Amino acid sequence: MSSFVELMAQIKQCTQCEAFLPEHPRPILQADPAARILIAGQAPGLKTHQKGRAFDDASGRRLRNWLGVTETRFYDPQQFAILPMGFCYPGRGQSGDAPPRTECAPAWREAVLNHLNSIELTLILGQHALRYHLPAYRRVGDALADWQKLWPTMLVLPHPSPRNQYWFKQHAWFEQEVIPQLQARVDELVRMG
Repeated sequence: MSSFVELMAQIKQCTQCEAFLPEHPRPILQADPAARILIAGQAPGLKTHQKGRAFDDASGRRLRNWLGVTETRFYDPQQFAILPMGFCYPGRGQSGDAPPRTECAPAWREAVLNHLNSIELTLILGQHALRYHLPAYRRVGDALADWQKLWPTMLVLPHPSPRNQYWFKQHAWFEQEVIPQLQARVDELVRMG
């Protein structure tokens, strides 16, 4: 466990991308070797950067609702590991936030994942996390359509952002078919933990 604590301390002090970031580096992740659910996301947004806590916004409220968990349970690192592809806010892009910095995942991701041996469900949010965890899928929509093939150890989710309202309206089956299965699986894993 001490090597994990040391690794997390090193990550929190990381400044390797400082010259390329619009804000001072503030690596944001959550993990513990006991975690049974991994949320693999993109990178923190500006609000997350400012608050210092992942998914502490409208997207997080929707995600917690999908999972059927309280805020307290969600922010328990022994229950949920939150490991974005980039740990720091990358700045604005042409439409929305810029992609995660490419230096972050090679520097830290495998080292953290090597300590997360209790993970039984990986939730993948976004194209960059998809490319890393399920490179056979080119698009999030394709992987989401195949959700039953990946289930019950992996699930690709659309980003829970309020900006995706149109997608949610066009794909009502997602909340009707997938969310009840997801909530049941999360409940099972959280109770077992």
